Amino acid sequence: MTKTRFAPSPTGYLHIGGVRTALFSWLYAQQNGGNFILRIEDTDLERSTQESVEAIFDGMNWLGLTHSEGPFYQTQRFERYKQVIKTLLDNNMAYYCYSTPEELEQMRDKQKANNEKPRYDGRFRNFTGTPPVGIDPVIRFKNPLDGVVVIDDIVKGQVIVANTELDDLIIARSDGTPTYNLSVVVDDWDMRISHVIRGDDHLNNTPRQINLYNALGAELPKFAHIPMVLGEDGSRLSKRHGAVSVLQYKEEGFLPEALLNYLVRLGWSHKNQEVFTLSEMIKFFKLDRVNSSPSTFNLEKLLWINQQHIQNTSLDNLVANLKPFMQAKGFDISNKHKLEKVADLLRERAKTLVEMVGLSVYFYQDFTEFDAGAAKKHLRSVAEDSLRLVQQKFKQLDNWVSQDIHQQIQATAEELSIGMGKVGMPLRVAITGAGQSPSIDVTAELIGKDKCIARISMALEVIEIRKINS
Repeated sequence: MTKTRFAPSPTGYLHIGGVRTALFSWLYAQQNGGNFILRIEDTDLERSTQESVEAIFDGMNWLGLTHSEGPFYQTQRFERYKQVIKTLLDNNMAYYCYSTPEELEQMRDKQKANNEKPRYDGRFRNFTGTPPVGIDPVIRFKNPLDGVVVIDDIVKGQVIVANTELDDLIIARSDGTPTYNLSVVVDDWDMRISHVIRGDDHLNNTPRQINLYNALGAELPKFAHIPMVLGEDGSRLSKRHGAVSVLQYKEEGFLPEALLNYLVRLGWSHKNQEVFTLSEMIKFFKLDRVNSSPSTFNLEKLLWINQQHIQNTSLDNLVANLKPFMQAKGFDISNKHKLEKVADLLRERAKTLVEMVGLSVYFYQDFTEFDAGAAKKHLRSVAEDSLRLVQQKFKQLDNWVSQDIHQQIQATAEELSIGMGKVGMPLRVAITGAGQSPSIDVTAELIGKDKCIARISMALEVIEIRKINS
């Protein structure tokens, strides 16, 4: 059975690189009818926090990357790790190392001076003497001294590492706590992980871990090491490039499916398709088609993808995601029909939900000032007659719907023998406060009859003041 896992360390926020790894693991499990496991690797007791754990849960839930098993916590499995370490010691596959930090430093300095690769020299590997007094030893794994480790990586291809390049890695610290390389092997073994999909910054650990699997008689999983995501300047992704908490993208008005769509395209492609639904990602994603080279994070491309999803998602989904942003602004969205029409009207114009809220302000809040540039251009004395006439016609209108509103605007233009733009543009500025909006008749319908009439009066006052001051 296919089993994949996402195993973050709760020492900070859940970031873009981590989410992409989780997504690839989740997609592979989904398309193969398998299980996706969430494991919290919290053995770094000093840096791990419950706040980070909650941030991981919140981010995964927002994105819909639900796990079928877990969450498992490594801190709850210490007894199991101790048991495995004891087995390795009993079978002469591990040993106590009494080297002090000072001795290890001297060892490295000497190796560097001789142009050798710094590594532990195995001096306690076959030690049978009396242990030095006052030293709490670490436990090291006896790495094979000859032969090679062959990694048949799904993404990287075949990677061969000579065992002579590897030293005897520490599997338990001097306080008895297990190290990463030991605990991750035991976890993946016990949880029967079939595919280890992770960042390629772990590739150096893989030959060591394979040797541990072999020593334990455990079946090897298949490995897929995903290249890292770089900033546009080619350096490692950082906060200045956009490597912030995934929840910040939620706060900035990105749809979760848009962020997943963008991330799946970082290093993977399907023909020339750019925009994917979640079901299409599951259908088309191929792990062996992931590029082995690093990908570049591009915020403009993410914004474009988000805009495509805003335009194409169902109205129900758009409204559900938009609601919290509207409520945070204090808008009265009790009129569900109006909210749906506003969202549908603005979906072609906004790149984010935050931007959509900004564009919708005049539907929900009155304003006291007009945009200076739009007012200067359109609220002039030549627009006075058209605004007065259209206001009069609006007052007489019983059925406040866009078709009838359009007819009154058109009738105003015909009576005054002017183009529709000569009526529409001053009217747009009058009822929205600015020079841009969706179709003016639909916009007026959603703003409401009384508000439109009152705002036209305010615009006429601006024109009067300008006449007096000119």
